[in-house]
Amino acid sequence: MLRDFLNYILYTSPNYSLKVGQLIIFLFGALCVISIYRIVTLFWLKSIINKYPVEPKPSQRIKRIAFYTTLLLIGLIGIWSLGLNRTVVSQGSYDIKVSLVFEALLIIQLARIFDWFISNVFIHNYYTKRDELYKKQDNRPFTDSESNAAKIVQYIVYAFSAILILRNFGLDYQLYDIEYENKTISFHLTNVISAVLIILLARLIIWFITQLFLYGVYRRNGIAVGSQYAINQLLKYVIYVIAVVLALQKLGIDMTLILGGAAALLVGIGLGLQQTFNDFFSGIVLLFEQSVSVGDILEVEGKVGTVKRIGLRSSVVEVRDNISLVVPNSILVSNSVINWSHFDDKVRFHISVGVAYDSDPELVKKILLDVAKESTYILKFPAPFVRLMNFGDNALDFTLYFFSRSFLMIEDVKSDLRMELTKAFRAHNISIPFPQRDIHIRTDESSSDSNNYR
Repeated sequence: MLRDFLNYILYTSPNYSLKVGQLIIFLFGALCVISIYRIVTLFWLKSIINKYPVEPKPSQRIKRIAFYTTLLLIGLIGIWSLGLNRTVVSQGSYDIKVSLVFEALLIIQLARIFDWFISNVFIHNYYTKRDELYKKQDNRPFTDSESNAAKIVQYIVYAFSAILILRNFGLDYQLYDIEYENKTISFHLTNVISAVLIILLARLIIWFITQLFLYGVYRRNGIAVGSQYAINQLLKYVIYVIAVVLALQKLGIDMTLILGGAAALLVGIGLGLQQTFNDFFSGIVLLFEQSVSVGDILEVEGKVGTVKRIGLRSSVVEVRDNISLVVPNSILVSNSVINWSHFDDKVRFHISVGVAYDSDPELVKKILLDVAKESTYILKFPAPFVRLMNFGDNALDFTLYFFSRSFLMIEDVKSDLRMELTKAFRAHNISIPFPQRDIHIRTDESSSDSNNYR
């Protein structure tokens, strides 16, 4: 009786028939999926959001993803149980069926769930807790942004999903073949994606090492930001070189051929690109020697700016006009470059002024020191001091020396000091002389007498 009931045909057509048993299996499977969806959204997902605070938009996004995933699972159950797995596209010996489309969409939805979990639960909360823990530190470790880390994870998840879909569903089409030494190297679509995935994994490894491991080491040991940048850059170069070699091998490229050709090619390239190689090795010297680090205040070719980045060929210095100055590394290594903040965070500056000879030197000295003490940009220790530098042609030449940490705005500080000195000198009737010259006109007496006789 039960077997007859399950085999009872509810609907029939020339190409399809629906039985009671198929419908019961579909309804039971759909009920199980819906129950799991309710449990996940009402309990598990809600507990995760409460434990790891997530913004409203990401929390709504994961609920939509879970809903679409549930619909795809119900659709797959219906296709398998109801016998609806029809061929959508037929190309040669390969058929694309309805279940294949649903399975591919399901893999994409699962990738979205994994991406959301890593980005919003792990990475977001890691950065949030770390920023709260170290927000009061002045010398914070060199860090990468949260958005960059989330993008890396997103690219890796979707690249891996694409490889999974192409390989498991027979969509890994061969792009082309290369004949080399009686061997055929085949390039498939997944080879290209795998090569990109290797580069992305290298970037993820760099993030794990620099942000999860080295970040704490930098903080505990109080390593300067410039040193952190140098270590991170060297680590990036090493990992990326290894990743590029592995990616080329994944593409089927014989590295021995490339290395053999590169040995001969580099001889010619080295002659034509001597300056480039000079800048390249100078960049490595800077990263190791750290005579110039990120964050240092440099004076290069008469321009003062902050070092923003040190690359392998050139470095970027942001000058006072908010303009990025690209400086070849060889200039920073070979030429004399003034580094205002290499060993200390304060620098001595000075301004000069001349006063009339009838001025009281002690009063001038007192005014200079008083004006310097009133400035909030001048350090109290070491204290400012004044020197009478010279007896000039028209004035007594005084120089005010002071220390300051306001490197980039020091010209504004000097301008304010000069304006305050002008007011103070006028209040005490001290004049600042300007150059004067007496012109004596002499006439030739003999020529004057001869003119009188005419």
